[in-house]
Amino acid sequence: MAAGNLLYAQSGGVTAVINATASAVIEAARARGTRIGKVYAARDGILGALREELIDTGVEPAAAIRALAHTPGGAFGSCRFKLKDIAGDRASYERLIAVFRAHDIRWFLYNGGNDSADTALKLSSIGAALGYPIACIGIPKTVDNDLAETDSSPGFGSVAKYTAISTMEAGFDVRAMASTSTRVFVLETMGRHAGWIAASAGLAARTRDDPPHLILLPEVPFDEARFLAAVDACVKRVGYCVIVVSEGVRDATGRFLAEAGGVDAFGHRQLGGVGPLIADLVGAKLGYKHHAAVSDYLQRSARHIASKTDLAHARAVGKAAVAYALAGMNAVMPAIRRTSQRPYRWTIEPAPLDRVANREKQLPRQFIRADGFGITAAARRYLAPLIEGEAHPPYRADGLPDYVVLKNRPVRKKLPQFRIPGH
Repeated sequence: MAAGNLLYAQSGGVTAVINATASAVIEAARARGTRIGKVYAARDGILGALREELIDTGVEPAAAIRALAHTPGGAFGSCRFKLKDIAGDRASYERLIAVFRAHDIRWFLYNGGNDSADTALKLSSIGAALGYPIACIGIPKTVDNDLAETDSSPGFGSVAKYTAISTMEAGFDVRAMASTSTRVFVLETMGRHAGWIAASAGLAARTRDDPPHLILLPEVPFDEARFLAAVDACVKRVGYCVIVVSEGVRDATGRFLAEAGGVDAFGHRQLGGVGPLIADLVGAKLGYKHHAAVSDYLQRSARHIASKTDLAHARAVGKAAVAYALAGMNAVMPAIRRTSQRPYRWTIEPAPLDRVANREKQLPRQFIRADGFGITAAARRYLAPLIEGEAHPPYRADGLPDYVVLKNRPVRKKLPQFRIPGH
């Protein structure tokens, strides 16, 4: 493909290390010299591309781009927006091609989850049909770890580390106060259909009596009677009980326990509040003093406690995405392949986007304890390397992390304004 410009965008819920991927993309593109003219970023993901709201990353000094690697959030803004098929919204595709053409964009790198992979896949074929070939590379990112075709997803290792440490530390707190205060503590984690995050809390336990004592997973239908019996037995045996519950826990009929009503922009059901619901159930049925916490955004933004392995993954997929684009690849995603368990080794290989888009990787049955309330040794072997190592950010003199905020200078628009359906 001839020389041109590259467009990078972030999509979906951000992570502690998605900016590390952005940093790697920009640094790798800059290292290619004249092969890549300019590196643009879309403001707020694919919406920025549709609105022709592009950011010139070239005005950022090298030090700022390096600092992205230790800064949480999404430096260019993200979004939850899913393109319809071209038959249902041809105008949006024509608009994207018009924007790409106007700014000589030859490569589009979309950093997100399975819905974002779907967007990149749709765009990968539509360019040629509309007379402007565009190479589209999906870059993996999701705290849920539910992306197909990759051993793990960048972003997951850090949220797993945060979850395991938070569970361990809260456990010390509850144990100290259990005789006169809280007997049952519930921590709610993200995870709509896959229990990877909740499962990672199991890494905190060294013995049967260490927290978390119970883990509630979307892959295991919730049985109220069995659950309450397990909680009661734990409190009587240990003196307290720490429970980790995934937001996507369902009952035997498949209904979410905490369905809030409505759907998000990707068409996913809105969830929230299963932690307090479970804690209140314990109080009502067993009478134990209880407390619930929802880690929510804290778990995915905790860059101060990021996994060194996760950071390495995030940077590697960004660098590989640029290499794939320049090699003429299209509709692929750099995937992590585990090549050795002990010692942990991995490599990056291309995976077809049509085997990633709109698919979800759930927790395997062999990772779930026979009683459904914990993880197995196999799960521990898989999870442990992903949280290894610390990647602390630099700190300022006032004791706070030294995070960076980019200039995000806009590129001059060349096209008429476009109305995005539904926005």
